[in-house]
Amino acid sequence: MGFMDKVKAQATVLAEKAQEGAKAGQAKLSEMQAKKHADALLLELGGIVYTQQVGRAADNADARAAELVAELRQFETEHGQVTVTSASAPTPPDGSFVPTATAAGDTPPPVSTPAATTVPGGGGMPQFSGGIPTGSYSSDTEEEATPATEETTS
Repeated sequence: MGFMDKVKAQATVLAEKAQEGAKAGQAKLSEMQAKKHADALLLELGGIVYTQQVGRAADNADARAAELVAELRQFETEHGQVTVTSASAPTPPDGSFVPTATAAGDTPPPVSTPAATTVPGGGGMPQFSGGIPTGSYSSDTEEEATPATEETTS
């Protein structure tokens, strides 16, 4: 087998792998688009149920809800069972939400805020120990410490 035959064989293998990767990417894209469609159906169905519960449903709400349920059943036959996620995710007491990789029921460790300290020569700007310094690079006190000399002409 000559050198060119080896190069051609390697190029063929690489082309096949590229096609397999493209097919996998297309499958993933189709899957994501299908999930997005199911999410849209569920969102509309949830909106109809809400308006029915609060007494503001449109005249055709029951018919539209039945259509959406039929579309979701069709979706499930093609793509598998639809999973509904909870809209009420637990939030920390400080009001911020940072997703964590903790298992359900685990409580994340408390977050401590470092104490602010004043850095000498930092213009009175606070600097947090253990974090990114926030002091200034020049200070009014440094400028005042070097008095300007004036020349007097006689």
